[in-house]
Amino acid sequence: MDSFKDFINVLEKENELIRIKKPVSKYLEITEITDRVCKSTPDKNKALLFEQVEGFDIPIATNLFGTEKRIALCFGFNNLEEIGKKLTQLLKLDFKGGIFNILKKGGELFSLFKALSSNKIIERPLCQQLIYKDDCSLNILPIPHIWPKDGGPYITLPQVITLNPETGKRNVGMYRLQVIDHKTLLVHWQRHKHGRAHEDKTRELNVRHIPSAIVLGGDPLCIWAASAPLPPEMDEYGMVSFFREKPLEMANCVTQPLTVPAHADIVIEGYIDIEDKRMEGPFGDHTGYYTPKSLFPSFHVTAITMKKDPIYPATITGIPPMEDFWMGKAVERLALPFLKLTLPEIKDINMPSFGVFHNLLIVSIEKRFPGHARKVINALWGMGLISLTKAIVVVDDDIDIHDLYKVGWYVLGNVDWKRDVIIMEGPIDQLDHASGVDSFGGKIGIDATRKFKEEGYYGEWPEPVKMDETIIKKVEKDWASTGIF
Repeated sequence: MDSFKDFINVLEKENELIRIKKPVSKYLEITEITDRVCKSTPDKNKALLFEQVEGFDIPIATNLFGTEKRIALCFGFNNLEEIGKKLTQLLKLDFKGGIFNILKKGGELFSLFKALSSNKIIERPLCQQLIYKDDCSLNILPIPHIWPKDGGPYITLPQVITLNPETGKRNVGMYRLQVIDHKTLLVHWQRHKHGRAHEDKTRELNVRHIPSAIVLGGDPLCIWAASAPLPPEMDEYGMVSFFREKPLEMANCVTQPLTVPAHADIVIEGYIDIEDKRMEGPFGDHTGYYTPKSLFPSFHVTAITMKKDPIYPATITGIPPMEDFWMGKAVERLALPFLKLTLPEIKDINMPSFGVFHNLLIVSIEKRFPGHARKVINALWGMGLISLTKAIVVVDDDIDIHDLYKVGWYVLGNVDWKRDVIIMEGPIDQLDHASGVDSFGGKIGIDATRKFKEEGYYGEWPEPVKMDETIIKKVEKDWASTGIF
């Protein structure tokens, strides 16, 4: 699957797409329709292709990744578990040989992504069938206005490409972009993101402009990859090549020293002026709240290129559950094998939708010694963007952490709130509004595992109620035909 239209065709074939021919406004109306579909029953939760956007010739697609099936189809898989399996098979994660062997395996994957990022250059790419330079204007694009109090229209599903000004390594990030005028956007990259690190490095080098490109559409896996929090210098497009098992075809930009995916639907070329900062926002974000205004750098458009018949991809943020939850679930399944490299006691992880990624992480572990859960909590608070998690809950490995009712029952029954809780201060997500301090606040770790006496529990830990297996089988055999269960 190379193109956005290929993905649209796959979704249609799988009965996962609704084509909407009725004219629709990009001002709020698409949001209301998409929000209702995202929160509807599973049989009505479909991807939406708005074929007639009022005032524009370019259709808009939303809710593309809004179920497990659709995000799995993006990878070419049947379910999300296959993401972790592919990485596990590659690394052969037997966790033997100590820390040096673990680091070696992680380095092998890094080297593979690096090799795959040496992409093939296409001379006459489809993404440049139409080229606008002197006459370029963002007004030709149907950029939606998402929520009533938003600061303006927003590009919400971009692949923002920048290079590390010191190493030349590419980063592809998904940063929302507010439209200011027909040639100016604001780039909302938070202080913990790699794009912001490129800004800081550019300032250190006394340089003002960062060459950049905003890619819309193309291979759907490229869209998702821009949202994946990979380690620094690990190329997101290299990961796409890894999952596609072939090099990603690229094209040279027409006005910037960058390469972009050759099958992209739309490319906005330009540069980020790190000294030209303006007030960005408000924006109705994935947290379900409006993010207040704040200063962010400007993106100045130098060219717009596109296919002759592009499709504009958009995601609608807001109160969960929304499409971004399933994009995050794919990240979660990708992260699990990496976490197991350094914390092999971890069995599984779960970031529920109501936690909006950074508010809650549930972890199951194979507990072997006193303080084991605390070791895992503190280790996770030191790992990449997981370090921003406000609440980490650890349970034993016999608990299905995707059954949230069972998790709640287990945690509330097994925790002594005086003994089993860690309260600390540390870095939190920049979008978090609860602490009142930018990017810094309180965090909680909860050890809900069965306790050893060394952890202060001197009684006999109770055994959960469970029926005899013989009776279970007898009832299943003798009573199934009655229809009472």
